[in-house]
Amino acid sequence: MTNPRSESGESTSHRYTPELAGDIESRWQGYWRENGTFNAPNPVGELADPADSGQSLDTASREKLFVQDMFPYPSGVGLHVGHPLGYIATDVYARFNRMLGRNVLHTLGYDAFGLPAEQYAVQTGTHPRTTTSANIDNMERQLGRLGLGHDRRRVVATTDTDFYRWTQWIFLQIYNSWFDPEAQKARPISELEEKLAAERPDWADLTPARQQAELDEHRLVYRSNSTVNWCPGLGTVLANEEVTADGRSERGNFPVFRKRLSQWMMRITAYSDRLLDDLEDLDWPEKVKSMQRNWIGRSRGAEVDFSSPAGPVRVFTTRPDTLFGASYMVLAPEHELVDRLVGDAAYGDDVDPRWTYGAATPADAVASYRAATASKTDLERQENKEKTGVFTGAYATNPVNGARVPVFIADYVLTGYGTGAIMAVPGHDERDHEFATVFGLPVTEVVSGGDVPVTEAAYTGDGVLVNSANDDGLDLNGKDKAEAIEATIAWLAEQGLGEEKVQYKLRDWLFARQRYWGEPFPVVYDADGVAHALPESMLPVELPEVEDYRPVSFDPDDAASEPQPPLAKAKDWVEITLDLGDGEQTYWRDTNVMPQWAGSSWYQLRYIDPTNSDALVDIENERYWTGPREGAPSGGVDLYVGGVEHAVLHLLYSRFWHKVLFDLGHVSSYEPYHRLYNQGYIQAYAYTDSRGVYVPADEVEEKDGRFFHDGEEVTQEYGKMGKSLKNAVSPDEICDNYGADTLRVYEMSMGPLDTSRPWATKDVVGAQRFLQRAWRLVVDEATGEAAVSDAGLGDDDQRALHRTIAGVHDDYAHLRDNTAVAKLIEYVNHLTKAHAGSSVPRAAVEPLVLMMAPVAPHIAEEMWSRLGHDGSLVHAPFPTWEEKWLVDDTVELPVQVMGKVRGRVTVSADAAREDIEAAALAEPNVAAHVEGKTVAKIIVVPGKMVNIVAK
Repeated sequence: MTNPRSESGESTSHRYTPELAGDIESRWQGYWRENGTFNAPNPVGELADPADSGQSLDTASREKLFVQDMFPYPSGVGLHVGHPLGYIATDVYARFNRMLGRNVLHTLGYDAFGLPAEQYAVQTGTHPRTTTSANIDNMERQLGRLGLGHDRRRVVATTDTDFYRWTQWIFLQIYNSWFDPEAQKARPISELEEKLAAERPDWADLTPARQQAELDEHRLVYRSNSTVNWCPGLGTVLANEEVTADGRSERGNFPVFRKRLSQWMMRITAYSDRLLDDLEDLDWPEKVKSMQRNWIGRSRGAEVDFSSPAGPVRVFTTRPDTLFGASYMVLAPEHELVDRLVGDAAYGDDVDPRWTYGAATPADAVASYRAATASKTDLERQENKEKTGVFTGAYATNPVNGARVPVFIADYVLTGYGTGAIMAVPGHDERDHEFATVFGLPVTEVVSGGDVPVTEAAYTGDGVLVNSANDDGLDLNGKDKAEAIEATIAWLAEQGLGEEKVQYKLRDWLFARQRYWGEPFPVVYDADGVAHALPESMLPVELPEVEDYRPVSFDPDDAASEPQPPLAKAKDWVEITLDLGDGEQTYWRDTNVMPQWAGSSWYQLRYIDPTNSDALVDIENERYWTGPREGAPSGGVDLYVGGVEHAVLHLLYSRFWHKVLFDLGHVSSYEPYHRLYNQGYIQAYAYTDSRGVYVPADEVEEKDGRFFHDGEEVTQEYGKMGKSLKNAVSPDEICDNYGADTLRVYEMSMGPLDTSRPWATKDVVGAQRFLQRAWRLVVDEATGEAAVSDAGLGDDDQRALHRTIAGVHDDYAHLRDNTAVAKLIEYVNHLTKAHAGSSVPRAAVEPLVLMMAPVAPHIAEEMWSRLGHDGSLVHAPFPTWEEKWLVDDTVELPVQVMGKVRGRVTVSADAAREDIEAAALAEPNVAAHVEGKTVAKIIVVPGKMVNIVAK
């Protein structure tokens, strides 16, 4: 291999300027690309031959490392300098580990389906594929300037048909599976069919449609009439994360309504226990684990039946011991029993007017209240401080004491948790107490221990049970919480009124969107509306070209409108003739598409084997890169880096898909990501005018501590860098003015990777000056040739060198790039000062160049080349250190007299205690302060200090 040395400009100055940096960076990027420098070999398959990379083919004998960044979305506005923060950090880590001899897989693809691309296409009239492709090209150009060491052969985009073919394939694997609760794993649906045929005598007598319907009750993918977020203004259903806290769409700010629709659902709840328990096997931040635990929300309690005119009303409670204090019931407005409980008769004269919502009949009150609730999000309903509700006109019976309790509906009860109905115990639950206070409902104490009466404030602490006994053998009085819960559950089960239950907050995954720009479902429907999964041979189901890909939108306030997906317009694509085993028939495709989460739920597996046309991933390659190993029994990616905003949904969905694939034998690991690291953000100043509107930060001028835009004074604030705050800084601008290596060094030096840090363009020059000083240690700026000597290293240089190597090695290994850069700067300063006016020894600068390579790879390659080395240093060994140079020969100790420092002494690092005491007493200033006094005690703290007590 030859070095990419420029033949131009040899007669001019060779100072490290932005122009020279740009030339160096483009040449070395071309060299890496042409030579496949970052190509990581697979054990088997097309990517097993690393001949062009110069790496060893023997993957079995080399330690591997899989480093992954969270999937970026290719935005049309391009990158700002905050986006590459994590990408640069993972590149530093990957480059460092290559120098340690590891086989490193590191690449980056694009999460390119979803609503933003579709919305932009609707606004501009350009097809989403066109804009998405252009956005990817621009992002690749911007990222390419940073010199990221990605294996380009492994780059994927979720919009590639070769990629979403396998997304559809995974959907079919999940659809054609059921969760066996005894084995606690997914199994093929065909096994369940065989099981039912063997166990049920009537199975053969059922019609095929009825058999199919029963199997569908168990599938891990099913259709359900579920409550969704319907946005008429956008013409689509939205996920919870796409709805703001005030019940409006994140995009467009349209009203969002709760509506029941038939939708595809994934039975993620079947995996609740495994998703919880397997967190223990993961090297993740405890904060993220807690967020997932809370989202899944496992709790033990009981399901209890209250009798009512509409039949049993089942509630779930974690405190069945407080049943004697249940004085009313509340159902979610959407609860299926509400319509059966509500009658047409008017409210009676004995009904408190506060219970009626201003209506004459329960039917009218419920209808009005439901309409008011429809526009509220679950979060808004739960956090609403003002308790509202209406009386259904019906009463239920408390099973433990026979009390007649009124049944209300209220928005603070959700269908998504428990049974959608609660027993209200206002004496010992704050929300119930607030509701009871508003509606004048009775409050009973059943747990003692509060300092104020429960009629004034709910008591939620521990205590013993009171007022809790009946004539049917249940007596909780005097028992503590645990005893009372056990006794109540046992009594309920004996009486047939309830049973022990483990409940979860986690809901099944809504897996459909009324959009165009997404993965089509590999499913068709027959004339009876029965779903049929397509055979794998018919994959991929490609997204059709349509002239009008806009969703049918409605009056934003029309809550009664019904979704009409854009794909419904593609009549020739929707209606299709197929032979699925019963001869040719007419079928209709599903006109919904998968959510954007689909592609990002499995992309790490395609990175492993992106060219495999026969399988999602060859399990031998998967086992090599992500299989179980010592210290990681779950397997998974070695390092996954991204923002904490994806701590729950993306990671939960990815874990669910991966566990299904594991159960079905497609992968050897049961977790997708072993180690997770959450990066911080780059923040910047933003400015608002008198209207509160953000103005471009780069157009603001500072005068005497005040800020002006177009002559008007504006207000300065601080926030996350981005388009909305108009404070973004383009990486292109920094690369043009300083060079990519300067940008890399600056971002890595700004602070710890897991914290947010402020951007200041004026400070970038500091990183540039560091690189310029390092350059001058190696290169003669007049000739461009190496400017080093062959002299040996003195003790000071040896000590500085080996301490820097040891420190930088440890910092790189633990993602402390900011302190690694600080140590490199310190070492460069040492060499600059120690060898002022003379050449620096080669033995001092070659290790420096190698240490700089992970964080400033282009300039390091160029300096390595000018030092006379052939090829790239990407796989050169990282320097090693000798322990003897890490130990000080001498140590300086402060000497205190009666607690105040009076002097300092320098002694041998291994000096005896007696010698240290003698040196301290001989120090002139110390001697002056103890003169005429009696030394009562001398305290020596080895390596730290000496303290003399004198009287």
